[in-house]
Amino acid sequence: MRSLKYIILGSLLVLGVTSCKKWLDVNTDPSNPSNATAAEQNRLPWIQKFYCYSAGVTNFRTSCITGVYYSTTSTATGNVNSFSTTWTAPGTSVNITPYQTWFIEVAANLNDLYNSAQKKNAWHYMAAADVFHALGFMQMLDLYGEMPYTQALTETPSPTFDDGKTIYYGCMEKLNEAIDLFSRTQDATAPKLSSGDMWNGGDVNKWIKLCWGLKARYMLKLSKKSDLYNADSILYCLSKGPQSIADNVVLTGLNNSTVLDYLITDPVVTNGNFDYAAFGSANRLTKYYCDLLTNMRGAGIADPRMTKIVPATMAGAQLDGSGKAINYTWLRSIGVDSYESATRLVKGGPASILPAAYAATNTNVKYTISNATDKANFVAAQVTAGRTYSVVADTVTVTYKAGSLYINSTNYLYAGDTVYVNMRSSALATSGIPTQGETNVSWYPNQAAFTAGVVASTGSYQVRPVSDQEILTYHEMLFIKAEVLMRKGDVANAYTAYKAAIQAHLDMMQAKLTSWKAAGFATTNPDMAPMDASDITAYMNSTAVAGAGDLTMSDIMLQKYVAMGCSIENYNDMRRFNYSAGNVGPYGVVYPGYKRGPLYAGAAQYTGGDPSNPRYWSRRWALPTTLELNYNLNNALAVNPHATDPNIWSMPVWWDCATDAEYNGFLGK
Repeated sequence: MRSLKYIILGSLLVLGVTSCKKWLDVNTDPSNPSNATAAEQNRLPWIQKFYCYSAGVTNFRTSCITGVYYSTTSTATGNVNSFSTTWTAPGTSVNITPYQTWFIEVAANLNDLYNSAQKKNAWHYMAAADVFHALGFMQMLDLYGEMPYTQALTETPSPTFDDGKTIYYGCMEKLNEAIDLFSRTQDATAPKLSSGDMWNGGDVNKWIKLCWGLKARYMLKLSKKSDLYNADSILYCLSKGPQSIADNVVLTGLNNSTVLDYLITDPVVTNGNFDYAAFGSANRLTKYYCDLLTNMRGAGIADPRMTKIVPATMAGAQLDGSGKAINYTWLRSIGVDSYESATRLVKGGPASILPAAYAATNTNVKYTISNATDKANFVAAQVTAGRTYSVVADTVTVTYKAGSLYINSTNYLYAGDTVYVNMRSSALATSGIPTQGETNVSWYPNQAAFTAGVVASTGSYQVRPVSDQEILTYHEMLFIKAEVLMRKGDVANAYTAYKAAIQAHLDMMQAKLTSWKAAGFATTNPDMAPMDASDITAYMNSTAVAGAGDLTMSDIMLQKYVAMGCSIENYNDMRRFNYSAGNVGPYGVVYPGYKRGPLYAGAAQYTGGDPSNPRYWSRRWALPTTLELNYNLNNALAVNPHATDPNIWSMPVWWDCATDAEYNGFLGK
């Protein structure tokens, strides 16, 4: 696997010349640098950026599993819909991209960064290499369980596999070393961390807090293990981790370049979550997630974050004499129902929701509807919408006025899909509209819609090209604190942490929204303007937020679920609580309503007979066939004889088991 580093190194230095990002256009190496001579300050920012690619695809695809997102992507090579709706084994590429981007674009450079920095006593760059080692390999453990680790970055062409316990403790050791290295004073001649750090600007204290925060996050994974879980150790780590939103570690997304990544061909300066969740038109929020933003705890109160997270579209727009949209209203998306009745999906198919098209002129669409009840309901919907229509036998012809957004299909089942607003956002490199500027990241179906000013989607807070990609945040630390204290029985302090966590997330969002408004983004996109302060206060004092005397673990975890959003940590948390089984400790059902929906077809993958059986749920991903099972199969089977079994998707990883004996039992040992 070592040879992969030379592929990435050459591309790093080529892209470094052309990128518009400040950190990614510094290249002081000779004309033909080698892996041994690339400067640490040139290598680190690319490692940071490419790690966010791997994290972005992981965040998005695990968020489909956890019910945050619904996706219509259903090609033979990328069936993300099987995560969100049918629960069947995905196509051959879905489980490859996180693995591929991690090893090729990040891991292959870590040893070189560490070793070259060591020769210069550049302790802080050595420490950064350790941090990325922990971030990446822990992500691999979370997804795949057993995999190459101790030999992964060596000269060995077919590295042996390690079990989950070995990978976990190896990553924790890297964080311990990183804390030590960051605490040292570098030699005066060593490259300054600030010269190559686009996450923290060279702030060593933020890096150290990141390490402690990661240790807390990873130690929480052991919550099922009575012999290893240590609440006080987690609280100690939290006391040394982020203490305010100023300590948040993020990669700020930009929209000032059209340069594309050489491997995935995505924009190099944008948020990694955008590159997967909002690049195209296939992805939408679920009803499960949206309901928490409108009816948390059954309170029937809208969360002030809802209008910033749930995208909106223009409805009822009319065109004035100059062809500009007037008299429109903003229609907030409804969530796609994958878990309950799923009426729309049952009728149309699990991946059938279509994106909106733009009617530049009055456009007639003819629908054939033979069922009398369906036809009557369809006509009634046109009356409510104020559209012109005609009925001749089983043919209903509807006129969509110029300026309208509509579904360009003659299938009447799809005609109402405009209520499901996709999360698509636009970047300079992806919009296809040359005149769409840097501060306009809304989605327009085409040039005509843009010219008229008809917005098809305002996008979603976490996944715009200019969104911050969250690596570690203060609100996550507070949610961890609330959970740990709740487990200790210290409900009073757990409640304090719970409230502070919600407020910290609101504060983080408000700060970003304020910066977007100042930069001019809110001029064309009202969802990028700050929340109303009075709405925040009212929400925090409402029954949507638990009271001091009725806090439950579900309250903590559902608010964390909302705040984390596009994050693998929701997948990790759901596994720790066995989803909605209600059989972990005395906490009851932590994620009520999460269940197999009516389109479930994953009997071969999830073989547990009932929710209390671990194998009823998603527990890991299968190893990439083309990267490991085709070329390193013997080593994979040596550590896990079931690596190629269809139901590997429901086999718990090491930290998801209460004991080593349970884990080894799944491995057949």
